[in-house]
Amino acid sequence: MKETKSAKTGPGGAPASEQRETALKFPGIAAISFWMLLESLIGVMGVLSRHFTSESSRFTVLAVSTLLALAGLGLLRMKRWGWALALAAAFLTSSYGVYVILRTHQQDYWVMTIVNFIFFFYLVRPEILRRLR
Repeated sequence: MKETKSAKTGPGGAPASEQRETALKFPGIAAISFWMLLESLIGVMGVLSRHFTSESSRFTVLAVSTLLALAGLGLLRMKRWGWALALAAAFLTSSYGVYVILRTHQQDYWVMTIVNFIFFFYLVRPEILRRLR
């Protein structure tokens, strides 16, 4: 005898209404995903505009931009691997910002550094980790 489900389910097996509630409860996830995709786009535009002169720096920036884009897309889909990549990306880009500020005294990196630290501390909240698939 086959069982029929009365409630519609989403891709993760959870009811569709529950998945909509998850997205509505955590609008910060969408903001972080957008930020990661924006940082990725900035890196690609820097490579295309020949801001980076050496070939190794271009490949490094493209690799980091790819990881940022994957983190943003994975986090937007509420995947655990996306959360892990976004957490690592937020911490590493904020650490890089602190390094640039202390080493070269470029004050332009303050905004990026502070925003990435805020996103890092948002992502380590236990409620966020519980809602991921």
